[in-house]
Amino acid sequence: MTNIPVTTWSLEQTSPDDLLPAAAPQGDVRIVRAEVPSPEFSRYLYASVGGDILWIDRLGWTYARWREHLERPGVETWVAYDRGTPAGYVELGPQDDGVVEIEYFGLIPAFRGRRIGGHLLAYGAARAWDLADRWPGLGPTKRVWLHTCSKDGEHAMANYQRRGFTLFDTKVEAEAEAATPGPWPGAYPA
Repeated sequence: MTNIPVTTWSLEQTSPDDLLPAAAPQGDVRIVRAEVPSPEFSRYLYASVGGDILWIDRLGWTYARWREHLERPGVETWVAYDRGTPAGYVELGPQDDGVVEIEYFGLIPAFRGRRIGGHLLAYGAARAWDLADRWPGLGPTKRVWLHTCSKDGEHAMANYQRRGFTLFDTKVEAEAEAATPGPWPGAYPA
């Protein structure tokens, strides 16, 4: 197997005032919290959004592992719907000392390039900042962070920066080259 260099950039906001809004997309786009932990739905979102950009870390998770993750206090999944169809999602994960990570964010390929991503990211970041309002026992959010990498979409970094995220770390590591899994085998042409 061939190794390829992958650059990972970590970005953050340290105040809710850092968040820059995005224009709402045209049409009937709604963002709704998936309040019932559903391993099936979360795996669908993960595989559908990340299938063409090599999201493979969670593909081997068992049902029990998905459930355990989703039932952690403060983990939230916010889903963008375009005319009733899931278009993408943002997953929030609280960490220690008022830190919230945007663990996953993205759009299903058919919905990219339609201005949904900036709107969803801004909405998700705002929900990271007010996470403690919905979860008694969590302290106020002091920092929101995320990472993106050179395997992600070509507009990812610019979208994060337009929403007010600033770079705080860059790493380059060799990763084994992997086949694009798609949301299911054979979903994308070779």
